[in-house]
Amino acid sequence: MRHFFSYGMLNVNQHYYAPRAELIEQGIAHLRGEVPEEGGRYFTVWGPRQRGKSWIMEQVRRRLLDDARFDVLALDLDDLEIVTSPKDVLYMILTEIADRLHLARPNREQWTPTEFLSQFRSFFSNQVLSKPLILILDEFDVLSPEAIALIARAFRKIYMTRQRETELPLDQKTFLLHGVAMIGIHSVLGLDNRKGSPFNVQNNIHIPNLTHEEVMGMFQWYQQESGRVVESESIDRLYHETQGQPGLIGWLGELLTQSPTPEAEKDFSLTINQVERALYTAARGLPNNTVMNLIQKAQEEPYQQMVIELFQASELQEFEFHNPVHQYLYTHGIIDRASSKSGDYVKFANPFVQKTLFQYFSGIWFGAAGSVVPPFTDLSDSATPESLQLRGVLRHYETYLHANSEWLFKAVPRRRDHRIYEAVFHFNLYHYLTRFLQDFKSQVVPEFPTGNGKIDLVIRHGGTLYGLELKTFSTVRAYQEALQQAARYGQQLGLDCITLVFFIESVDAENREKYQTSWTDETTGVRVDPVFVETRHD
Repeated sequence: MRHFFSYGMLNVNQHYYAPRAELIEQGIAHLRGEVPEEGGRYFTVWGPRQRGKSWIMEQVRRRLLDDARFDVLALDLDDLEIVTSPKDVLYMILTEIADRLHLARPNREQWTPTEFLSQFRSFFSNQVLSKPLILILDEFDVLSPEAIALIARAFRKIYMTRQRETELPLDQKTFLLHGVAMIGIHSVLGLDNRKGSPFNVQNNIHIPNLTHEEVMGMFQWYQQESGRVVESESIDRLYHETQGQPGLIGWLGELLTQSPTPEAEKDFSLTINQVERALYTAARGLPNNTVMNLIQKAQEEPYQQMVIELFQASELQEFEFHNPVHQYLYTHGIIDRASSKSGDYVKFANPFVQKTLFQYFSGIWFGAAGSVVPPFTDLSDSATPESLQLRGVLRHYETYLHANSEWLFKAVPRRRDHRIYEAVFHFNLYHYLTRFLQDFKSQVVPEFPTGNGKIDLVIRHGGTLYGLELKTFSTVRAYQEALQQAARYGQQLGLDCITLVFFIESVDAENREKYQTSWTDETTGVRVDPVFVETRHD
């Protein structure tokens, strides 16, 4: 029986996988060429980490091996990341090609400072190669910028020469480098743009996430082999949380389907509750390279600043590939782009990533916050085992904030004007509520319905569901819009009442009384309870 897999390249004989036939056919067509006698393409295969780029191109390589007109080689360049000399990089690439094709290694003594690039190009000539070569270079972007620039220059010259020889038979062209695929994350695309590349960089292949149908197909395959019933709503939830990110699907598939006693599981379904437990465990309880890598990247500066700003975004931020911060976070699977009528904007890659980072930052900044209420505090005005009064809970929180803010926010990131990011208060309130309610065995869950700054907290307490929508107070008009938005969200949750929390630096007693008045939406019938939390302390 197959199994789900998330570490390294998938094995089609052992693992569940999505065929991705269209992408594979596209790769074959690019490398072989629409008219093979005129040559293949030189192009990039790109996308964030853990998208399956290498696996797709390995399937392309295997299919092309059946075409006797070509030699087909795939080189993994990962080991060359530590090689600092561009000349050494070029030589090591050629020696591997020579060894794999049983050719004489190039004579490095002839590589003079002014001629080594021409010597590199000449290796791909019809004087050295016996038939056209299709080359797949994996991890191309680990090379130094200098090495990438030299290789691009050499390939550019070869490509231009081949374009002038389209009438010649395949094996009679000056250079026999027929097609090249350079696999990497998005930064690789920059190699072609600096001096106006002659090979069309629009002919790249972008590797997207898995579709809902592809994810469903993998789990239906598992259902057929295991005998377990896979409930469709559980896969809907899994897809929503991951947006089909292949590495996360493989890992969560492992958590959901592998156990010490698989025989005992054949009699029950794979349910949405099991998916929720797997998501919880994945975000908190188990080490995973994908999760550890995205946390590491997100906390580095200047990238952390962008992540924090995205958590508090009141307006959509335009997505720009040429922005180095956007590009870095995109290539490491932290952010993605989404489209609106006004253009592309930044969002978190998926809800799982957003929740994982939210949990992480709230933990490292406020995990050692001590007691959140003084001993012997009477909580009967706010919490009993059966019910919550969220206005009372938030009064306790505001008191805690004022009493402890001098040290509580000492290590948190700040804006350029040294003021605390608004999102930091969202992290702090979430952590406060989890501590405040821990003795009641309540569950506090952050939700991010838009993928950027909008945050809601859902509390399950005493068998009842409560909702809090968090905002920063800016204007009266925005306040009125927030009331209507909160009512719609309360309706989605099936609630009669929802609490709308406004963080504000200071508010006088008159305005607090005026704007903390409960309001009922006539359309939805949901009551909205606005509550101010004053963040400034004297």
